Amino acid sequence: MTVPNLITSIRIILTPIFIIYLLNDEALSALVLFTVAGISDAADGVVARLFDQKSTLGAFLDPLADKILLNSAFVVLSVKGYVYPWVTVIVISRDVLILLGVLILYLHGQEFKLQPSVVSKTTTCLQLATVFVVLSKGYFPPFFPICDGLFWVTGGITIVSGLHYMYQWFRIMGDESNRQDRGPG
Repeated sequence: MTVPNLITSIRIILTPIFIIYLLNDEALSALVLFTVAGISDAADGVVARLFDQKSTLGAFLDPLADKILLNSAFVVLSVKGYVYPWVTVIVISRDVLILLGVLILYLHGQEFKLQPSVVSKTTTCLQLATVFVVLSKGYFPPFFPICDGLFWVTGGITIVSGLHYMYQWFRIMGDESNRQDRGPG
């Protein structure tokens, strides 16, 4: 167990508590926990790089923790009417798409490395920012007017990210298909 994996595990453990605060309309407590979770997302990566503690488990655990936190937040915020349902559908659809793509590659025996792209990291940052702004708008009035624009930008970049993953998978599958057509080297 590395320190970054421990930090990521704490983020996973904080998610149900965060969701309970959201469900109970305890916005400030939810905001504080979400902020801690967001900071821990950055911290685990920094610690992993600075102290050379990158691990295979961490490569899977960190994005999983993000998906658990963000999907849960978007669902609850959507049900409570704070986020448009279409944004939530886009966020969840992209993550389902990613999981299905990884499963298909795995089932086809494809070797691939989970390496988040710039657009993927941007998507995660925008999703985190969207949830933060929605939770903060009662405490920071300047955030209120930017919500609609942020929903559109987050939705758009999330779609671009999903399409980027699809492109990568088609390329990987196409490369494998071309190698099989040529036969042994």
